[in-house]
Amino acid sequence: MEEWFGEHWWTTRSALLMFTTLFVFAPLISFKRVDSLRYTSALSVGFAIVFVAITAGVTIVKLMEGKIEMPRLMPKLENQASFWKLFTSVPVLVTAYICHHNVLPIANELRDPTQMKLIVRKSLMFCSSLYIATSFFGVVLFGDHILDDVLANFDGDIGIPYSSLLDDLIRVSYGLHLMLVFPIVFFSLRLNVDGLLFPYAIPIAFSEKRFFSMTVALMGFIFMGANFIPSIWDAFQFTGATSAVCVGYIFPAAITLRDTHGIATKKDRLISWMMIFLAVSTSTVAVTSDIYGTLTVDKGVIT
Repeated sequence: MEEWFGEHWWTTRSALLMFTTLFVFAPLISFKRVDSLRYTSALSVGFAIVFVAITAGVTIVKLMEGKIEMPRLMPKLENQASFWKLFTSVPVLVTAYICHHNVLPIANELRDPTQMKLIVRKSLMFCSSLYIATSFFGVVLFGDHILDDVLANFDGDIGIPYSSLLDDLIRVSYGLHLMLVFPIVFFSLRLNVDGLLFPYAIPIAFSEKRFFSMTVALMGFIFMGANFIPSIWDAFQFTGATSAVCVGYIFPAAITLRDTHGIATKKDRLISWMMIFLAVSTSTVAVTSDIYGTLTVDKGVIT
């Protein structure tokens, strides 16, 4: 916003976050059924496709014009710091595939809950396709100059006509995508936090007071965090290495090992123990590398 309109109080980060919270998030998180978010969720997918399509189009045009060199296929390890930095991508990948908390709320509102398995598989295939396409075209387009946050590469001239317009379209489409994804994630967050704090109360959808207070409290906490966390990359690194690993691997494996219904096989238990071991190992390495990365500069010198 500051690039478009200059430095004003209403273009600052805090003002934009407040505007987005009040006029975008507040109406969308007021729904008590996840089904009410189906159109905004579909629209968010459309914006993600726009982002990938423009990136792919720019890459293809520059390839046809011969303006792209062969990218380096293997990472360049200059020192110990660069080696440990490789592991900081693991939490981001883990976070990208965490959708467990949305499965049950969506399944509860399906006419045929047995379709949930097919829905999850198709969703994972679609998301994987978007992730692979984004990473592939990003690496081919920017090569060694690609940044941790690929959106940062679209801050300047990308070497084709209407470069500035395409930069804006890419960043706006991805920003709108994130804004429209947030309500469905928040829906599950509110539902699970309420269930944790009030396990024996009536469903939160039937309690106006609890619904309102829980929504305000969680949004207030998120708003404060968004103002004080300097980069979303930092948040993804640490939450992906801790909470996302627990939700995606440790908790499901622990439930299987508990086996309250006595239906788990030896194979299930073995896989569960392997999941816990791998999750704890990768989480430890990822957190260590994140901390190490915050204490070092690019050349590996402790600051």
